[in-house]
Amino acid sequence: MTHWYEGPLAAFDTETTGVDVEQDRIVSAALVVQDTAGGRPRVTRWLVNPGIPVPPAATVVHGLTDNHLRRNGRWPAPVMEELGRALADQCAAGRPLVVMNAPFDLTILDRELRRHRASSLGRYLENSPLCVLDPRVLDKHLDRYRKGRRTLTDLCAQYGVELDDAHDAAADATAALDVVRAVARRFASRLERLSPAELHTLQAVWHAAQARGLQAWFTRNGTPEMVDPAWPLRPEMRTAA
Repeated sequence: MTHWYEGPLAAFDTETTGVDVEQDRIVSAALVVQDTAGGRPRVTRWLVNPGIPVPPAATVVHGLTDNHLRRNGRWPAPVMEELGRALADQCAAGRPLVVMNAPFDLTILDRELRRHRASSLGRYLENSPLCVLDPRVLDKHLDRYRKGRRTLTDLCAQYGVELDDAHDAAADATAALDVVRAVARRFASRLERLSPAELHTLQAVWHAAQARGLQAWFTRNGTPEMVDPAWPLRPEMRTAA
């Protein structure tokens, strides 16, 4: 019997102008599809001219400059359409979608679809249920007492996954996919009887609990930051009339 973590998976990642899902923009994205563990991945990349300046701090992270994006990036509207359809196609094919810190990448895509397509991610996925595997949520639940940070780079080091070009969307998506496989193998006795769909439901519960714990820690330390418990997609913010 082949367990789900040895079979088909897809992974999605974005690079952006910043960390505010409501205001920042996607500048690059990648979808990585792998039919079997160790198989050759199929990689699709997108480069976007976001139409707004890229802050120097963001360029330091991912290396994409205003000049490069203006010369080589595509306009956002057709790219967002392609991204929405690409994720819908993976869901329709029954491939679990690996997204590291899913509430960021999926929410910023949703906001870009609203901005440029007058649509939403939910509309693209209305006929194909979303099934997400988030390595950050899985690792934090399964190894909850381990000290230290849990960025993608940290998880790669923890699980022996190679990450050659951090903050390149394709490299990060590939690494996240490999981390999910590695997490599942390490904790196979706890995961192998669960389907990806069941894990999707459980991760929403686990992430909410993790968010409550982090919020309590912030409160104890006088940090005003608020932690959103929604997973894998944050609801649209509505302003008062």
